[in-house]
Amino acid sequence: MSAPLRQTPLHDAQAEIGARMVAYARLGDARPLRRVIAEHLAVRSAVGAFDVSHMGEIETTGPGALDLLMLVCSNDIARIPICGAQYSLLCREDGGVLDDVFTYRLAAERYLTVTNAANHERDLACFAHTPADSTRR
Repeated sequence: MSAPLRQTPLHDAQAEIGARMVAYARLGDARPLRRVIAEHLAVRSAVGAFDVSHMGEIETTGPGALDLLMLVCSNDIARIPICGAQYSLLCREDGGVLDDVFTYRLAAERYLTVTNAANHERDLACFAHTPADSTRR
């Protein structure tokens, strides 16, 4: 017998509007399989919400935080103002794309990078295996 799926904070609201909940990306989270057309139209014409509670988080802090992020992210992380965010790509050594991420600058030397849930372990390994003296950008 398999373990029950974990539920995100928006699970009940999604189920109420008719979303069919299924296991997501072998992570054990219940995610909606399909969206209701009314929800799609509301997002297109007004506003919507996307539940990101299942996504991965990598916090980078300290004097070397910016240097590390400049090595692993494709955009200029130094341009993010405090309380700002930036969309970027994590790239392989050969320039191919590993994942797309959002990096938030929480303070002068404190950043939060949000990864896709299914790729989080691989993305975290990219951060951990980047040598401090690397010239990779």
